[in-house]
Amino acid sequence: MKLDVEALRYLSKDDFRVLTAVEMGMRNHEIVPAELIDRIASLKHGGTYKVLKNLLKHKLLHHDSSKYDGFRLTYLGYDFLAIKTLVNRGVISSVGRKLGTGKESDIYEVAAEDGTVLAMKLHRLGRVSFRAVKSKRDYLRHRSSFNWLYLSRLAALKEFAFMKALEEHEFPVPKSCGL
Repeated sequence: MKLDVEALRYLSKDDFRVLTAVEMGMRNHEIVPAELIDRIASLKHGGTYKVLKNLLKHKLLHHDSSKYDGFRLTYLGYDFLAIKTLVNRGVISSVGRKLGTGKESDIYEVAAEDGTVLAMKLHRLGRVSFRAVKSKRDYLRHRSSFNWLYLSRLAALKEFAFMKALEEHEFPVPKSCGL
């Protein structure tokens, strides 16, 4: 999947409110009903449905009507939320080229406000070679159900914590700037 950050520039505050609403809804739902997204996003006069259509066009959401009619985030939508968070926190200001692809993540070149070149790792659990993550990793603990976006987030949190711990003990690891 190609990360096209051009679309990021044209997304509005309402677009991100709806993306965040879908993310929040996915904590309890595999497919989030449009009514719930509308309630969480709290946009005026049915604006949520117009925004959902725009987000579908950019492939940030997936519409599923097989079992239930609703929406779920795609990896691209989740990436956009992560990038927006890092930009809002002042960690990064621009995204560059892809540096590499691994079995569980993609690495991109990014720049900080001061021009410092950094690397951004976007986790992608659930790729073909990584399907046994449920049995081999302890991300789920006591949970029986999961989705790959949630597992990717847990993997990123765990890796960040380990990198910080190793950094504090002066091991030669990349400097972690944000999560």
